[in-house]
Amino acid sequence: MNPPVSSVVERVFRDEHAQVFAALVQFLRDFDAADEALGVAYAAALENWGRSGVPDKPGAWILTVARNAASSARRHEAVADRKGAELAAEVGVAGQGPWDETLPDERLRLIFTCCHPALSEEAQVALTLWSCCGVSTPQIARLFLVPEATVAQRLVRAKRKIRDAGIPFAMPDDEQLPARRDAVLAVVYLLFTAGYAPSDADVVLAAPLCEEAIRLGQILARLMPRDTEVGGLLALMMLHHARRDGRVDANGELVALEEQDRSRWDVAEIQEGLRRLDEALARGQPGPYQIQAAIAALHATASHFKETDWPQIAGL
Repeated sequence: MNPPVSSVVERVFRDEHAQVFAALVQFLRDFDAADEALGVAYAAALENWGRSGVPDKPGAWILTVARNAASSARRHEAVADRKGAELAAEVGVAGQGPWDETLPDERLRLIFTCCHPALSEEAQVALTLWSCCGVSTPQIARLFLVPEATVAQRLVRAKRKIRDAGIPFAMPDDEQLPARRDAVLAVVYLLFTAGYAPSDADVVLAAPLCEEAIRLGQILARLMPRDTEVGGLLALMMLHHARRDGRVDANGELVALEEQDRSRWDVAEIQEGLRRLDEALARGQPGPYQIQAAIAALHATASHFKETDWPQIAGL
C-alpha cells in the first residue's frame, strides 16, 4: 500500500527542501519570493501527485513548479493568477530541471550567505535554520527560548540586510574563506548542540536536528575536502551522535555515560567518525573541533567506562 501523498510531500520537504530552496534563491535572488513560490509548489504536489503519481525526481519537480510559479508571479504580480494544476501540467510525472551534483554547491552558497559577517550571530543562526534546514519560525523560537515575534523580526532584518547591502549569493573568495568558514562551522555545531538541548521539556534528544547538522557537515566536507576543521567537526558530531541510542532509556530518561549500554552505540558511525578524524589529524593542522573529536573518540572506543583513557583526555 502506497503511503498517503501528504506523507510523501513531508518526506520530500525533509530530505530535499534545503537543496530546492538553495537552487530557487540562486534563481530568484530573493528569500521571500523563493519561500512563496515553494509554498505554491508544495500545494501543487499535494493536488497532483495523488492523481498523476509521484514524479521520478520529486525535488526537481518541486523546483520546476516553484520556478514556474515565481515567473508567473513576476509577470502577473500574483502567484494566485495561475493554479497549481496549470503549473504542474508543465512539468509532468517524470520531473525535470537541473538536479545534479551542482546543487550541493548551491546549498553551500546559501549557507555562506546566511552566515555573512554583516549579520549578527543570532540572525545567522535563525536564517540558516529557516532557509537551509526548513525549521519553522515557531520551532526556532521554542528552540532558543525566545518569543516567536523576536525570531520573525530577526529573519526579516536578516533578509532585508542581504537585499539592501547587496550581499552576494556566492562562495567567498580564498582570502575571505577562513573567517567565513568559522561562522558556518559555528552555526552547524550550534544546530547539532540544539538537538541535545531541545526546548520540549519531555524530550532529551531531538535526533532530526542532529542528523540535519551532520548532513550539512557532510556537504561541507565533500566541497571542502582538505579543510581539517571541517573534517574535525564532522567527526565530532558523528562520534557523539553514534551514542544516541544509549543516551536515553526505555522511558526517554537521560542515561549517564558511565551507565550507558555500549552495545547500543552505532559501531559503523563510530568507525566513520574515527576515519574522518584520522584524515583530518594526518594533515598536521590541529584545531578546536579536531581536539574535541579526539576526546570524543577516546570515549567512543573505550569498551567500558573504567577503561577510558582519562590521562590522554586530560592532556587533550
